[in-house]
Order: sequence, then structure tokens, then C-alpha cells
Amino acid sequence: MAQEPIIALECVSKFFGHGEKAVRAAHDISCALHPGRTVALVGESGSGKTTCARIVMREYQPDSGRLLFRGNDATDTGSVCPKEYRRAVQMIFQDPFASLNPAHTVDYILRRPLALGQPHVKGRAADETIADLLRRVELDPGTVARKHPHELSGGQRQRVNIARTLAVGAQVIVADEPTSMLDVSVRLGILNLLNEMKRDIGVALLYITHDLATARYVAEDILVMYAGQIVEWGAVDQVLTNPQHPYTRLLLSAVPNPEIRFDNPGARLDPREVETIRREARHLQNRVVEVGPNHFTRCPA
Repeated sequence: MAQEPIIALECVSKFFGHGEKAVRAAHDISCALHPGRTVALVGESGSGKTTCARIVMREYQPDSGRLLFRGNDATDTGSVCPKEYRRAVQMIFQDPFASLNPAHTVDYILRRPLALGQPHVKGRAADETIADLLRRVELDPGTVARKHPHELSGGQRQRVNIARTLAVGAQVIVADEPTSMLDVSVRLGILNLLNEMKRDIGVALLYITHDLATARYVAEDILVMYAGQIVEWGAVDQVLTNPQHPYTRLLLSAVPNPEIRFDNPGARLDPREVETIRREARHLQNRVVEVGPNHFTRCPA
């Protein structure tokens, strides 16, 4: 029997501006984050991914629809304790340096959220917990804890960010492009760490990316987003091996194929075809078609 979702979006929409000039940032978005599973939200820049992340983080209030936290309506501030929500839902940012205070050591960066999220952990127990958190993210407590962020590599900083979410006691982690600013050589380690957290601790992950390869590596389910709409969604293997929406096929065509030379005309779509796909995908598509088990796409009504 499937576990109940920790976080769910039900038909959520968000607009910026008013009247004819209003920008549709998110339209009729529905998804659920379950313990021990990853949902990948993919799409190009400006498609609305970060807007969805900020709604989940309660930085934005949706104009319509509901944000549910363990079945309770979190869009109504009286139904869910803000402190409980903030403790349960944490974020890993794209820039691992800008999201750490350069004036403090790693020990302080972890000790402060530990005191806020788990105030009963004090003294020697807090020291041991911080050491355990660093070991969990594969950092040496004896050397890293005393360092400042500028003394760490990009991969180490991102591991500290992950440890900080665990110090609070996060049950949901929103990871917004967590590997895009890291060297290729260290990205796999961060992705493996996220997979271990999901498997060992039961954390629910919302993984936001434009990289379909990493989405396939970490996620069980995938949402393909364009122009504020989820145009195709379902099991990651189903969607990526049998894409039905033209925009999903367009995204996949941008992934280099080592078997096709770049100077081969078949290696790229005609620019006019690309623009036609984009133009048609910008229109509201309110009809949902079930392609197969756990595989859906949208099309014009």
C-alpha cells in the first residue's frame, strides 16, 4: 500500500501582474511528494520550475488551488504550524557558496539549525550529532567542522548544505539544480548522496533540473514543464523512453547522441519546427490523455 504524500499540490496556479499583462508562471499544477521517492521537475529556464519550488517552500501563495502538508491545507496558515512546516520542508540551492554564511564555520552552520530543529539535542550529544551529519555526507568532521565555506570545494559546500537540511530534521528536500554549478567530476557523488538519503532516511525529494540524464538517475517520477504547464508526466522510464508531447521530444532531441555526428542533418531539428513546437506548447492545454500506466500528457481541448 502506497504511503500518503508529505506534500501535494492540487491544481495550483500562480500569476504575476494583473489583467492582460499578467504572466502565467504556473497553471493547474498537481503533484505529490512521497517518502523515499524523488519527483524530477524538468524544463528549460523560465518554464516555471522555480515558481513551483517557491510555492512548495511557501515563499509564494498560490492564486488558486491548494498546497497540502500531510493532508492538511497549508495554504491556510491556521491549519498547519509554520514552524513544523519549515522544519519538515527544506531547500538545497543551486549556488553552494552563496547559500552558506562566509563568516561562520561549518560547525556553526550545522549547530544553529540543529538547535532550532532539534532543541533537545545539546552539549556532547550536539557535538556527536554534527560529527554524524558530516560523516553521513562523506566529510571528515575532524578537518571540515573548523573550516569556513571559502576553504571548501564546491562539492564539499554542497554536502554541507545537504547536512544542514538533515540537521533541522527535513522530511522533504527541494533541490533546485543542486549540481549545475559543480564540476562534472563531483556531480555523481552528490547525486549518489541524494539517492542514499532517499533510501536510508526516507526523505521525499523534489529534484529541479534541466538535465534529463540526472533526472533519470535520481527520480522515479518526472514532470515535464513548459510555459507554466506540466505537459507530460509519469514514471521516468515511461516518459523518457516513450515521449508523447512534442515539447518532451524537443527536450530529448537536445541531448547529444554519440552515435550521430553533429554535422549530420539528422542530429538537430529544423529551427522552424522548433519554433512551431514552442508556439503551440505555450497555449493552455487542458485535456489530459492517459498514455499508459502512470504516464499522462496534455493536449489542446
